[in-house]
Amino acid sequence: MTADPPRILKIGSLQLANPLLLAPLSGISDFPFRLLAKEQGCALVFTEMISAEGISRKAKATLKLLKSLPEERPLGVQIFGPEPETLAEAAKALEEWGVDLIDINMGCPVRKVVQGGSGAALLKEPGRIRKILKAVRKATSLPLTIKIRTGWDEKNKNFLEVARIAEEGGADAITLHGRARSQGYAVKADWGDIRDLKSAVKIPVIGNGDILSAPSIPEILAHTGCDGAMIGRGAYGNPWIFGKGLSLLRGEIPREPSLEEKERVLLRHLSLMGEWKGETHGLREFRKHLIWYTRGFRGSVEFRTQIPQWETLGEMVAHIREFFQKIRSAPVLSHILS
Repeated sequence: MTADPPRILKIGSLQLANPLLLAPLSGISDFPFRLLAKEQGCALVFTEMISAEGISRKAKATLKLLKSLPEERPLGVQIFGPEPETLAEAAKALEEWGVDLIDINMGCPVRKVVQGGSGAALLKEPGRIRKILKAVRKATSLPLTIKIRTGWDEKNKNFLEVARIAEEGGADAITLHGRARSQGYAVKADWGDIRDLKSAVKIPVIGNGDILSAPSIPEILAHTGCDGAMIGRGAYGNPWIFGKGLSLLRGEIPREPSLEEKERVLLRHLSLMGEWKGETHGLREFRKHLIWYTRGFRGSVEFRTQIPQWETLGEMVAHIREFFQKIRSAPVLSHILS
């Protein structure tokens, strides 16, 4: 029996080859991370969340977050801010710079973002959301989406109201993270809310929250009926989640990456970080990725304690190769593949 290919996902004028997206991840979604996700089958990758004001002012640090290469296209850019005019100005600039899709963050729970009236704070002001969408939709013809949580807290879950405002305001899709702002990541994401949202609007709905393994991908699509799955933490140290998820959607048994492939991809990620950010900065930022990549391997606890001691990329490469060689030399079944 021949399995059907994963369904396409159309967001406005943008047609994606499959329904898998990489979430905007602060401090994570840089070019090397996005490229690896793309190579494993992810249809749409996002930059980190970027300040609309920074884009408008052409701030140097902000523009660095927008650096991109053709290999990762299509590319979505997520912006945040409280003011309709500033968000509209940023959207116009992004269209001129040639990005493929703009997302407005209306769900970030981080205190610094919320205190500035952005992110999840907007869920408390549906009227402001309406003004934002009107201004941004007028400023750009690009596919436009919003990403929200279910509400400010469990007692004020207004995601259905916000979704209707988004649909009426010209948004082309909406991503729902199945938790309220007050819940952080402390409770399991409520996929039932995503299912309710899908039933309430006609624009595409993208589910997000607790998609932590490849089997979670077909599960959330089947449980909610949503049009796409946005993967965040499940991709940490695991770009293979996209390819494995696509295999499951095709009705195939996913291929597990070999030990050699894991080592190769890990080292390539490290090399890209060095090229993209320079040795010192790249080394520092790659440490967290190295912890995620090696999680679950025998000897990884001791290995992780040594990571802060390495001062050059060459030194890190040598230790990584030694780590994997020890695993290969160990007796069969003496290590666990994460």
